[in-house]
Amino acid sequence: MKTKRIFVQSAAGPYPVVCGAGVLRHAAREIGKLGKFSNVHVVSSAKVWRAIGRRVRRGVGIENRGAVHLMNDREAAKNLRTVEWLARGLVKGGADRKSLLIAVGGGVVGDVAGFVAASYLRGVALVHVPTTVVAQVDSSIGGKTGVNLPEGKNLIGAFYPPRLVLSDPEVLRTLPEREFRGGLAEIIKHAVIADAEMFAYLEKNMERVERRDREALDYLIPRNVAIKARVVTRDERESGLREILNFGHTFAHALESVTHYKRYQHGEAVAWGMMAAALLGHETGVTRADAVSRIVSLVRRMGPLPAWPRVPVRALLAAMRTDKKTRDGKLRFVLTPRIGKAASYDGVPLAAVERVLRFAPHFFCDSGHVHA
Repeated sequence: MKTKRIFVQSAAGPYPVVCGAGVLRHAAREIGKLGKFSNVHVVSSAKVWRAIGRRVRRGVGIENRGAVHLMNDREAAKNLRTVEWLARGLVKGGADRKSLLIAVGGGVVGDVAGFVAASYLRGVALVHVPTTVVAQVDSSIGGKTGVNLPEGKNLIGAFYPPRLVLSDPEVLRTLPEREFRGGLAEIIKHAVIADAEMFAYLEKNMERVERRDREALDYLIPRNVAIKARVVTRDERESGLREILNFGHTFAHALESVTHYKRYQHGEAVAWGMMAAALLGHETGVTRADAVSRIVSLVRRMGPLPAWPRVPVRALLAAMRTDKKTRDGKLRFVLTPRIGKAASYDGVPLAAVERVLRFAPHFFCDSGHVHA
C-alpha cells in the first residue's frame, strides 16, 4: 500500500504516524527528519528482537549492540522495577539529553519505554515502532505512558508524545496467533465508538482479517490510526472526549488486576470488557438489544478467550474503583447508545454493575476459552 502520514496534534507540537508496508526499511530517513541525536537507544523484548531486530538495525542504522535494551514484555513486568532497570541501562550506555529512545514492541514495551523517555533526564526524544495490532492502532498513539501498581493498572505515568510513530503492517506477520487475535479487540473498540462503517466491514470480512490478508490490514490500520489521532488531537489529556477510547476498559482493567496480569493479554481482557459494557449498556437502557447482539457476536469471532476469573464480585468492584475515570468514589463507564458512537456515563446504578458481573461469565460461557 502507499505510505500514509497521519498527524497528531499535541501540546509539544504535531507528530506524524507513518503507516505502510515496508515503512521500517526507510526508518533512518524518517528519523533523520527529526534532527541530529548524540546516540540512539532501542528498548524491545527478546522475542520481538529475535523476530525483527535485524530489520530494525538495518532500517535505523544502529551499530552499537550495547544500545539495545531487552526487557520482559509481559504485563506483569510493567512496573517501576523495570523502569529503574531501563533507566540504569541508559546511564551505563551513555544516554544524555540529546539521545533518542526507540520503543520497538507491543503496548507494554511502548508504555514502559515512553515513561522512561518522559522521566529520564526530565525527557529525551521518543520514537515508537509498534509491532502488535494493539500498539499499531492504539497504544503507540496519543502520548499516554505508564506502569502498573499492585493496586491497579497504569496508575503511575505521564502524558509524553513521541516525535514519530512508524507503523509497518508487515511486522504483524511475525505475531503469534493469540497475540494477533487479541489485538483485534482494539479495532472492534474503535468501530463501536466511532466508525459504524468499519464495524460493518469487520462483520463481513472478519475471516480475511484473521488470515492477515494484506488488503484488509491496509484498510484497517490507517483507518484506526486516524480515529485514534482524531480523538487524542481533540482531547490530549483525557479530560473529556478521549475517555470514549476506554470502552470496555473499566471491566478489562479489573479483570487484569484481579488475575495479577497473568491470565489475559490486554486485548483479551478488553474483549471481555466490551461484551460486559454492551450488556451494562442494555441494563441501563443506553444500548439497544440488537447492538448488544452485534457487539457480542463480533467479539466472539475473535476466537477463544481465557475464562472469566472465579473471584467474588466485590473483588472486581474494588479493582474497578481504582479506575482513572472514577470520580469521588463513583464508577463511570463508557457506553454505546448505538454502534459508531460512545460517551461516558455517570451515576450508573451499582446494582446494574453487580448484575453484569454476576451474569457475564454465564452469559458468555459458551464463547470458548483458552487457558493462560
